[in-house]
Amino acid sequence: MYQYIQYNSQQGVATILLNRPEVFNALNNGIKLELQQAFCQAEEDTTIRVVVLTGNGKAFSSGQDLKAARTEMQGQSYAEAIRQYYNPLIVRMREMEKPILCKLNGIAAGAGCSLALACDMIIASEQAVMTELFVGIGLIMDSGSTFFLPRLVGSQKAFELATMGTRLSAWEALSLGLVNQVVPEDQLDDAVQQYAQYYLNAPTRAVGIIKNLLNQSHHRSLEEVLELEAQWQDVAAATEDHQEGISAFLEKRKPNFHGR
Repeated sequence: MYQYIQYNSQQGVATILLNRPEVFNALNNGIKLELQQAFCQAEEDTTIRVVVLTGNGKAFSSGQDLKAARTEMQGQSYAEAIRQYYNPLIVRMREMEKPILCKLNGIAAGAGCSLALACDMIIASEQAVMTELFVGIGLIMDSGSTFFLPRLVGSQKAFELATMGTRLSAWEALSLGLVNQVVPEDQLDDAVQQYAQYYLNAPTRAVGIIKNLLNQSHHRSLEEVLELEAQWQDVAAATEDHQEGISAFLEKRKPNFHGR
């Protein structure tokens, strides 16, 4: 079904693997379209409760495939290409009401860094590197990085990282709040599995609503957020998982959530 990625679903977890290791998982138009399709597939599959995004080989993603762009962008402006291929992908990821875990196995550069930041959590190998290197080729950050980066590290640090194209080690990224955890390379699979297992057992609908409200809180007033919380609390309260949570609390046992 897919040429540039691999999609695997197993026991409630969908794993999306960027699969162009020969070019460090650089992003051509084909892989961007396939990523959109894969996230849509995971969203529509009611058995999937968590998604893991990672890269094959030594890199997570080296960013835009500049060699491919020479032929792919003939007659197309940068703005048109961004609107067609990158923007729908980032919006799809942020609107997806299921948690997306980034298994950061290597370098995430340029649009590859943006792709990682669009995930809900990042678990990184000690070998991972993050860099917003757009400025090195005379471009600005895109694919959501101007949105995500200052919210994670603050405006002044974001300006530094963006305008200097700073190369951050995994531990530096952790200290700035860009990633959630750093582990030795041989422990990365286990660390991601632990997070995935948590979300497999979590109330999926409530997690999705929390993600949605956190997204909206960036650009709404306190009064608007308070009203959204009230509205969506009714939605959460109507789920089977809420009833299970109440029963488990009263019965002094661990809840058995089913994501409904």
